[in-house]
Amino acid sequence: METISKKQLVDQIAEKTDATKSDINKVLDAYIETVKSNVAEGNKVQMVGFGAFELRHRAARKGRNPQTGKEIEIAATNVPAFKPGKTFKAEVNK
Repeated sequence: METISKKQLVDQIAEKTDATKSDINKVLDAYIETVKSNVAEGNKVQMVGFGAFELRHRAARKGRNPQTGKEIEIAATNVPAFKPGKTFKAEVNK
């Protein structure tokens, strides 16, 4: 298994389309920014067959400092999450 960089992703998309790498890069950047801003606003971004990006809330909880063993309070936070769609899961599990 290897890690695919953004450049490699752009190259692979360019091979499958007639678009230039520059155009693909602009579209990919716009897509990422649009997903990030919508999720940050609390919206769910869903692409049927691929999956959904959403904001999840993590409640405050108690934890322990691993160095001292002292109990600490971990603040509540919002985290982005991705839930893969049925088609995407099926492709991965072939």
